[in-house]
Amino acid sequence: MQIKIFEFTQESEPKKVNLPEEIFGLKIKEKLLAEAVKVFLANQRKAKAKAKTRGEVSGSGKKIWRQKGTGRARHGDRYANIFVGGGAGHGPTGRENWHLSLPAKKRTKALAMSLSLKFTQNKIALVENFANLTGKTKETRTYLVNLLQKVFNTKSPQLLPKVLIIRPEKNEKLNLSLRNLEGVTLTSAAVLNPYQVLANQYLVMDRQALTELTRRIKGND
Repeated sequence: MQIKIFEFTQESEPKKVNLPEEIFGLKIKEKLLAEAVKVFLANQRKAKAKAKTRGEVSGSGKKIWRQKGTGRARHGDRYANIFVGGGAGHGPTGRENWHLSLPAKKRTKALAMSLSLKFTQNKIALVENFANLTGKTKETRTYLVNLLQKVFNTKSPQLLPKVLIIRPEKNEKLNLSLRNLEGVTLTSAAVLNPYQVLANQYLVMDRQALTELTRRIKGND
């Protein structure tokens, strides 16, 4: 199982490198991928909505009408949840917990499976020489457009597709180059997850990132 590796910052003849079959040659199980995406998205969710209870609504606490003799049900103040303007009966509290978990082996398998899917779709580009970037956005965009046209035969250089750049470690010049490019997401091999892989159309991976990713996935088997 091989893939071509391209120079990111210059024109050269691509070389071929071997890919680990246990990461890029897996049989796709859609149920596991869907489960991994569901867990990831649930864990991004934060409790923000908060409804006031009858004790938190501002207003008089005076008894709304006398206890007996009116023919109506007895009530205290007018801020019970059955009255307009009253507190919510069982509304959101702002403390809801939507956290879900997935066993480590399933997380690792789902990540490898998502990479296998992208490989079978020919949506992965392996590159070298991110370290040679100057940090200029215009220059890096030109390199990226040329790479996408060369590897994936993309048509429109004006509108970038959704691209995930996978780097090995923190690279300040790469961050500066890409942070203002719409449609381009930057992540590292250490925190890459199945949702990021599946949510982007193309993957552009640094060769060192491939090494780190292989070590990470094999170490968690």
